[in-house]
Amino acid sequence: MMEFIPEINLGIGNGWVLLVFFYIVFGILLLSFPKNVVARLYDRSTWSEKQKILSAMGKLFIFSWFALVILTPLNTGEVVFILGVVIYLLGLLGFVLSLLNYKDTPLGQPVTKGLYRISRNPQQVSILLSYLGISIAIGSWVALILITIGSFMSHVRVVAEEQSCLLQYGDSYRQYLERVPRYFLFL
Repeated sequence: MMEFIPEINLGIGNGWVLLVFFYIVFGILLLSFPKNVVARLYDRSTWSEKQKILSAMGKLFIFSWFALVILTPLNTGEVVFILGVVIYLLGLLGFVLSLLNYKDTPLGQPVTKGLYRISRNPQQVSILLSYLGISIAIGSWVALILITIGSFMSHVRVVAEEQSCLLQYGDSYRQYLERVPRYFLFL
């Protein structure tokens, strides 16, 4: 069952378990990637100050969500837990695949293979799916609201990354923008 404000307490069976597993997988992948790929993944050199500030503001909602997830028990034994874990695992799988697609693309080219054929931002979409799954698994409407607001504010980050890619890759990226939706099939 979903609750607006869930029971809060620090425990071993809280949502942090899913969060830690997600970031262990992410960390292992990053450690296995060449340093220049990781540097490209985190390059913000072409972002404007406004974009950096708005992105940071969106992270406040995400960090609030992290705190709630850490302090909220998983809703095991409930249908929402199973649904949440399934959504979480789909997001984790998408995230891993999109990172591998990113890693396998030569540095001088835009990433357009694999999941990037159906979304210009499969990493963002996959992270959101995993976070939504965790929010459902802990049974918290507040967590869903926080992650939804944080995701809308992350749109600023997505637009900034796309502008950086336009500067770096020019017409080949512009053609990609025209061909592939920003967030999967519908947007």
